[in-house]
Amino acid sequence: MPEEPAVRTPVPPLPLHSDRPTTVLAIGGNALLRGGRRATIDEQFDAARQLAAPVSALVRAGARVIVTHGNGPQVGFIKRRSDLVAEIAPELPLLELDMCVADSQGSIGYILARGLSGVLPAGVRPVAVLTHTVVDAADPAFTRPTKPIGTHYTRAEAERLATRHDWSIGEDAGRGWRRLVPSPAPRLVVEEDAIAALLAAGHVVIAGGGGGIPVVAAPDGSLRGVEAVVDKDATSALLARALGARELIITTGVERIALDFGTPRQRSVDRLDVSEAERHLADGQFPEGSMGPKIRAALDFLAGGGASVLITSPAALGEALAGRTGTRIVAARARVDRNAAAVET
Repeated sequence: MPEEPAVRTPVPPLPLHSDRPTTVLAIGGNALLRGGRRATIDEQFDAARQLAAPVSALVRAGARVIVTHGNGPQVGFIKRRSDLVAEIAPELPLLELDMCVADSQGSIGYILARGLSGVLPAGVRPVAVLTHTVVDAADPAFTRPTKPIGTHYTRAEAERLATRHDWSIGEDAGRGWRRLVPSPAPRLVVEEDAIAALLAAGHVVIAGGGGGIPVVAAPDGSLRGVEAVVDKDATSALLARALGARELIITTGVERIALDFGTPRQRSVDRLDVSEAERHLADGQFPEGSMGPKIRAALDFLAGGGASVLITSPAALGEALAGRTGTRIVAARARVDRNAAAVET
């Protein structure tokens, strides 16, 4: 006898939550890996599960949450795997970078959604959205590859691979040498309206992965993928501005921002206002290969009306949300008036 079709319980409609403040949580692709030479899928699932508690805390505190993520290591692995397979099985299609970004969005979205499943409040579901980010075909970044992807190599290894595969390479913040690819500035996240609708329905949205699939728009509205990887923090700030987010959270490899990093004068900072962050950026305190893009993303978000940016490590995220660690960048320093009431300068 044929099996009876499974009975599906109707899902009641979720209440709209358009009045809740929006928070964008940007997770680095490196945050899902331990940094060893042999990356595993299991360690990425473990990292996703560790992020579940602070994300759930944000939702329970009343925030609408968008989780964005980087893909620097993962997209490099995917591209390298494709290149290697092409040498032994040329009948298989070679993946270009836009396809590699799409591939990484699907896999990392799945990993993060699984990590969040079962810990969110009743009626709230993690939803991963494939996103496209429009860039300018004339962006000068296409002639100056700067975005590191994939594995860290010794200089000798990197030079050998660069010669073999026609790569651009560079040193990555003292951690080794990596392949460099173009990183044009994001102009628009195509799926903004769909993300807004999912947020309004009460879902946690995983979007903007890897900075979005890089595309250029034709006059007829059609999209064409390009060979690039968009910076995740820049896209996160753009998306946060477009959706009127109040807070942007950026996780990175350090618990707090440090000034004079790597010198005897190194010191951590708990709070910066925009003018202080701009001054330190101009003074070279935040290099391009590490904290620079995050500070610029923070300043872009605050210039668009955001209230604050929190920068911390994934391991310290829970403590940072409770105000016990992390570095906050705000629009203005608070001062104390004669009645001892805090007001904004």
